[in-house]
Amino acid sequence: MRQNVFPSIMAKSQRELDDMLKNLVGVAKYLHLDVADGKFVPNTSLWFPFRLNSKFKYVAHLMVKEPEKWITKYGKRMEFCIVQAETVDILNYITKTKQQKKKVAFALNPETKVSSLKKYLKDIDYVLILTVHPGFYGGKYLKYPLKKIKEIKNINPKVKVIVDGGMNPTTVKDAVRAGADYIVVGSYLAKADDVKKRMKVLEKKFGK
Repeated sequence: MRQNVFPSIMAKSQRELDDMLKNLVGVAKYLHLDVADGKFVPNTSLWFPFRLNSKFKYVAHLMVKEPEKWITKYGKRMEFCIVQAETVDILNYITKTKQQKKKVAFALNPETKVSSLKKYLKDIDYVLILTVHPGFYGGKYLKYPLKKIKEIKNINPKVKVIVDGGMNPTTVKDAVRAGADYIVVGSYLAKADDVKKRMKVLEKKFGK
């Protein structure tokens, strides 16, 4: 994927989703869907039978207690899904995902240690590092989880690391210095009057 900055989508209704997608036409090819079930996190997002715009490709971050049920229903429409490491039997999930010839991707909450994935990293394609407590736009940015990037790359340099949470022109520099391959951006873009302009600012700051 050549795109380094992924706009994230959180929506409570099809109308809200349609509006967000419309605003991102011509801004990015890949979008990051934040799916929340109200159980794993205290919020819901895309927790309805949604329709997607075919102009984009999608990656889904599943902040849900039973991600495999969601993947059975919607997974074929995604480039790949990112599941929370805290919610699945990791080895079993890796095996099933590889059988389906899909990329293997896990997300780590701020407090979740790299050690939970350490012995499986050779079989993982992406790790998403959360630099906020998940579930809402605009959460408090936490710098300390960025230390995990070096730990991951030391074990398997081929793993691509995504940083998600509180990303803006200032914090993106932290992510780049720490070794991030991609970033996910929520409220900085969602609340923008000129999304294209803000996207260009972030891409320039990312500088990869």
